Amino acid sequence: MADVYESLLGNSLGRSLLSTLNLPVPAVLERYSPEQSHFLSGKVLVGAASGSVLSETLLNTLKQASASLWTPSNLSENVNLEQLALKLGMPLQSAGEGQAEQRYKAVVFDATGISRSEQARELYDFLHPVIRNLESSARVVILGLAPDSLKSQPRARLAQFGLEGLVRSIAKEVGKRGATCNLIYTTKAAAKLTESALRFFLSPRSAFVDGQIVTVGKGAALPENLDWNAPLKGKTALVTGASRGIGEAIAKTLARDGAKVICLDIPQAQDALKQVAAAIGGETLEMDISTPEAAGQIAEALKTRFDGIDIVVHNAGITRDKTLGGMPAHYWEQVVNINLSAIERINDALLASAVLNEQGRIVCVSSMSGIAGNFGQTNYAYSKSGVIGLVQAWAPELAQKQITINAVAPGFIETQMTAAIPLATREIGRRLNSLKQGGQPVDVAEAIAFFASPASSGITGNTIRVCGQNLLGA
Repeated sequence: MADVYESLLGNSLGRSLLSTLNLPVPAVLERYSPEQSHFLSGKVLVGAASGSVLSETLLNTLKQASASLWTPSNLSENVNLEQLALKLGMPLQSAGEGQAEQRYKAVVFDATGISRSEQARELYDFLHPVIRNLESSARVVILGLAPDSLKSQPRARLAQFGLEGLVRSIAKEVGKRGATCNLIYTTKAAAKLTESALRFFLSPRSAFVDGQIVTVGKGAALPENLDWNAPLKGKTALVTGASRGIGEAIAKTLARDGAKVICLDIPQAQDALKQVAAAIGGETLEMDISTPEAAGQIAEALKTRFDGIDIVVHNAGITRDKTLGGMPAHYWEQVVNINLSAIERINDALLASAVLNEQGRIVCVSSMSGIAGNFGQTNYAYSKSGVIGLVQAWAPELAQKQITINAVAPGFIETQMTAAIPLATREIGRRLNSLKQGGQPVDVAEAIAFFASPASSGITGNTIRVCGQNLLGA
């Protein structure tokens, strides 16, 4: 269903009307295109706090971008970014006194050295002169140390925890330009594993991911000679609920990144399922995951037909909306069974039969309803909140087997489901985020592909909201 509000922006009369009414004008978001040879282009301003530990990883990552790197003149004299850049053989220009007049495609600050709240002034000094001069669809990324890794350093822990409020607030300030702000937490030991998160948050792939926090911990070293344009080459992925909407976008995106995709959906959707699989050179599994025997059948099929699996995406889900007082018991049971219990059964079967290969990836689709709740969706909200709990509970155990498990929580995404919402409610739903628009199924798929990458081995137990920083929820 077309976005009526955005259609008004396509002509001068409509823009004039919206301007007269003082209504927001959503920016056109830049999304990934296969024609892009680099993950980031344009001017990038780089800074760091005194004593920071991620600057070398940051510069090494940006060295592979098609970008001109700049640093402000007001950094602490203890920060040696220019010397470090010289050592790495890359040009780093000083923005000088004119830094406030320049426009940047990305602004990145390594805040891992901030060990007390008073030192946070370095963040202000870096961001204040430039935050109003971002280009459209720009990226602001802050790097910090995971507060849980600083339990013996209470002052440093609270100083780093403060970055969360900063990032969420910046995201609300810059969203009107289609720009985003996100936070990457890590530990000193995992510094080199932040490249995957840096690339994702700095690239157009994260167009609808805003105000989010990802924590990078211990993991396997980056694969040698990884092709960042096809990071899933040689991998096999299973996507449930793949016949349409977000599931179809996930299947296509994983295939684009090099994976062999097995598309699973109910037998009633076989025609659409086969079309999706044919378009990407994938395979199909027609199965109803709500049945008790389905998990075992899936594990057996993956073992015999496909010699195991590397990536599992639990996307299948349903809604059966009613207020709790008017909800029949079978509505509750259907939703919880398919959206949550089936995930548990399938995971159990894959792990018990050793079908999930070494360095495996499990990605689950939750929802903003599971974070903020929603009227008439007690069953759906329970199941989707349960998905987040499942991810957090399983992450430590699966890490011992070098398997990661993460979740994405979509907000308002333009699908057949949201198209069925009444017009007024739909238009309001599209505006309730910092980017003032609905997301696309590919936005969810890009976040899943990020989690599925071999380069994301240090990222587990995370939930990313793909919601344009929805104004409801955490």
